[in-house]
Amino acid sequence: MKKITRRAFSVLLLALAIIFGMTVFVLRYTDEGSDWALYFASANAGAGGELRDRKGVVLASFDATRYAFSDDAETRVACYHVTGDYWNRSGTGALGAYWDRMQEYSLIEGTVKKEPKSLTLTIDASICRAAWNAIGYNRRGAAMLMNYRTGEVLAMVSLPSVDPINGEAPVADTAFINRCLSASFPPGSIFKLVTAAAAIEDVPDIFNRTFVCEGDYTIGTVDIHCTGVHGEQSIEEALANSCNSAFAQIAVAAGYNSLYDHVKAYGFLDPHELDGIPSVAGAYRTQYAGDPELAWSGIGQSTDLVCPYTMLRYVAAIANDGMLATPRLILTDEPVEQTRLIEASTAAKLKQMMIYNFQTRYMPEIYFPGLYYAGAKTGTAELGDGASHAWFTGFLDDPAHPYAFVVVIERAGSGLAAAAPVANRMLHAAIAAEG
Repeated sequence: MKKITRRAFSVLLLALAIIFGMTVFVLRYTDEGSDWALYFASANAGAGGELRDRKGVVLASFDATRYAFSDDAETRVACYHVTGDYWNRSGTGALGAYWDRMQEYSLIEGTVKKEPKSLTLTIDASICRAAWNAIGYNRRGAAMLMNYRTGEVLAMVSLPSVDPINGEAPVADTAFINRCLSASFPPGSIFKLVTAAAAIEDVPDIFNRTFVCEGDYTIGTVDIHCTGVHGEQSIEEALANSCNSAFAQIAVAAGYNSLYDHVKAYGFLDPHELDGIPSVAGAYRTQYAGDPELAWSGIGQSTDLVCPYTMLRYVAAIANDGMLATPRLILTDEPVEQTRLIEASTAAKLKQMMIYNFQTRYMPEIYFPGLYYAGAKTGTAELGDGASHAWFTGFLDDPAHPYAFVVVIERAGSGLAAAAPVANRMLHAAIAAEG
């Protein structure tokens, strides 16, 4: 009897082991089956396919015997971080992210594609080339352009870049990193757009207050240095002047809890996705560290870090009455999804303030000839060694060209001098492309 019991128990254990193994297999097959099926396939799976930009320009193509990229070297390099490569070295390229879709992989039948598959992106290669040339091949930086009504990302450029067909050429350090999605930077004064939003919502008399700048503002024993002496000014004037003294006072008036809550609510502390491709999170102090540190954080210094893509989402929502059109990289006829990111009244005030900035401080007749309906904010993020990251972000307030943009150039100095010309070239290229 004991022998029968032992055998029955052994059979039961074996059955449980088989069930457990089958469960693990099914779960892994569901999650990783496409990787297994396509592991050795690379570019020669199925019947082939093409990756195109919104105008039909071929960015990459493959068939049963070969894989290829654009014939134009400048397009290959400018669009590399959009296209990626067949080895997924950048981690954010469309070839890696959408390979299963281009293969029409089926869990039941395996790779079933019988006809060539073309996947069209929202990107316009001509805008990417304009941004890439404007940044300059010997600099490091990122530029993005998005239609804030449709969510379509029209340009995503990161430097240094890679020519994916030139395998013998040396690759610059960090060239595989997509700085638009996979990096975060000290934001400098573009962060004042977040501080201003917190003050608008949580400082009841903010538009009746004035803030004095005498060049430096002392909190406790800490001096906040400003680049000018702006005297008495309103919050609108303080943003236009990019006044550190005033925004130090504004940050303290709003308080740590307000700033943290707004940073969190606007998504600056979270990773996001661009049509399934992940981005990195930013950073902000998670605990109050005193008014001097709060003041520094309110002007975009301290430990603040911002991902360019997250800033693009924020300014796109400002331009779109507080609504964020879900950013997309794949061109589709599906309806635009919109969610409220910013209170409508707050977005309206920020939009008005950014337009005032552009018209009165950024010399559009010099820096942006022909672009008169825009709102923007510069940023010069000090790094502590005498160098600064240059930022420029904003939007066109133009129903015919509803574009939001962000540009960051590493260690390039002034946002207006270094980043604004890139935005100008990119915007003009986008308008010309619509032509």
